[in-house]
Amino acid sequence: MDHQFQHALTVRRLNPDHPLRWLRAGWADFRRTWPVGLAHGAAVVLFAVLVLLVAGNDFWLLAGAFSGFLLVAPVIAVGLYAVSRELEAGRPGGFRTVYDAWMSWRGVPRHDWRLVIFGCLLALAGTGWVLTSAALITALSPEPINSPVDFLRYVVASREHYLFELWLMVGAFMAAPVFASSVITLPLLLDRQVTVLQAVTASWLVVLRNPGVMALWAGVLAGLSVAGLAVALLGSLVVVPLLGYASWHAYRDTLDVANLPERARRAP
Repeated sequence: MDHQFQHALTVRRLNPDHPLRWLRAGWADFRRTWPVGLAHGAAVVLFAVLVLLVAGNDFWLLAGAFSGFLLVAPVIAVGLYAVSRELEAGRPGGFRTVYDAWMSWRGVPRHDWRLVIFGCLLALAGTGWVLTSAALITALSPEPINSPVDFLRYVVASREHYLFELWLMVGAFMAAPVFASSVITLPLLLDRQVTVLQAVTASWLVVLRNPGVMALWAGVLAGLSVAGLAVALLGSLVVVPLLGYASWHAYRDTLDVANLPERARRAP
């Protein structure tokens, strides 16, 4: 990280009650712009239904889609970050705000690919986990795993080995650096004119300065995401926008970016 960026960036110290504050602020934003929030949640639910229809009983396709959703979720919420930013500035946030956020790569005089690049990196991380998971289970499972029932029977419920515990440990080991690299990266890239490397570095600094609080936040994100999918997928209608809006407030509370150049807004 260059010295100029380091001096311009201030990482705040967080308290254990901050995640609850972020959820409350996210809920307030959702109530003010519920059509936008529900549209994002509905898009996720529709995608999940399509995956279930296509995958059927194919365990690895289902596992890959679920893992990919958890890792790429920050990209899905880019429009929600933009809406929260507008509300924070006292401006109305709506579907046009979301559209402008998604089309902001079409910069002037040249295109801005930073959000796209980081989204691709998250997709690669998700693919790497799915391949690692498949290799681990295939190599160590006593029986072939071809369906979710097989996974529950031979991996989760088995008492003859510790494959499930090993699988969880490997997953946590791989997920931790991805979370540390992305927890505030996309909101920062959307808000300020910084490089992808600078944004990732800033995200790591936030986690290293506040490891306990950020671990709690990671648990909240994962737990609510799973709960939203578990309740017949319909919980995601609210959980997706809630966490998206809350993640913007997490970014704003963790970093003081007043000395960093603001990212140019897309012209109407």
